[in-house]
Amino acid sequence: MLHTDLIGTVHPSGTGTARPSVPSQGRAPARGPAAHVPARARAAHDAPAGEPGGRVTVAVYASDPVLHVGIVQQLRQRPEVELVDDAHLHEARVSLVAVDSVDDETTALLYRLRHNSATRTGLVVGTFDSGDALQRAIECGVTAVLRRAEADQDRLLRLVLAMANGEGVLPGDLLAKLLDHVGSLQRSALDPHAASLSTLTPREADMLRLVSEGLDTAEIARNTSYSERTVKNVLHEVITRLQLRNRSHAVGYALRNGLI
Repeated sequence: MLHTDLIGTVHPSGTGTARPSVPSQGRAPARGPAAHVPARARAAHDAPAGEPGGRVTVAVYASDPVLHVGIVQQLRQRPEVELVDDAHLHEARVSLVAVDSVDDETTALLYRLRHNSATRTGLVVGTFDSGDALQRAIECGVTAVLRRAEADQDRLLRLVLAMANGEGVLPGDLLAKLLDHVGSLQRSALDPHAASLSTLTPREADMLRLVSEGLDTAEIARNTSYSERTVKNVLHEVITRLQLRNRSHAVGYALRNGLI
């Protein structure tokens, strides 16, 4: 479950108050007591980054408490950054989402942030399973990407300041991966009969393989560690995207084209 409340708020002395919170499963993340963003934080939100008083307000979202604390501790030491409290996450100029990979929960969070015109979203990620996951993140409004293994204090700060200035950041190898993926999709669109391995994501292929072995939704969910709802959604997406009739038709299509 992604943590959507900030561990601490920066004070003039540079110290913060730790307030870990784990949202309850299946419910919206709990909000802390109502608090006002300090006047300097409001000024930082309006002033251009890099100018006196132009501290960049930042909200941090993370997939686990340890990762959350690590990002916060890195940024709270920098005078260019103002970390917002959990009651004012939606007012942040920059939102950083730190995760191992882009799963369904992360995608849902990125979609929500995309609709907030006040913030620009950056992703600190362990790995992208496929070009499809990278494309999905970009489509969700992510404007900057940094690998977790490279997320030291200086790189995090550069990422935040670049986003605050309206710039995009994407490592060269990930850009090449994205372009290859988009090119593959374009070729498939021009020749819909030329199916290739990129037609299915690894997760879609795994689930269709289990369907071909006779497993039902509940059994696929147990084998893949996904919820039954996710299994249904993934298989429905495959059937809809490939314009097939049902699961059996999808399995037959995948087998004929060497996709599973």
